[in-house]
Amino acid sequence: MADANDKYADNVDGPFYVDTQCILCHLCSDIAPAFFKESPDGDHDFVHTQPSTDEDIALCIEAMEQCPVEAIGADG
Repeated sequence: MADANDKYADNVDGPFYVDTQCILCHLCSDIAPAFFKESPDGDHDFVHTQPSTDEDIALCIEAMEQCPVEAIGADG
């Protein structure tokens, strides 16, 4: 389970975030590239844009549910 206390600093403010458990599998950025992308240093993905519509939120939830290491949270 993702921990808001361990989220990467490059996540934009809002409920969705990626924490330090990320293994850079790119699944989240494949599912929801409008919201997740690889960090400039290339060691993790992060949330670059928070979702605003129900459809966008559903994509981010799908990415969160499919994350193999549960590095995506929605309580940040």
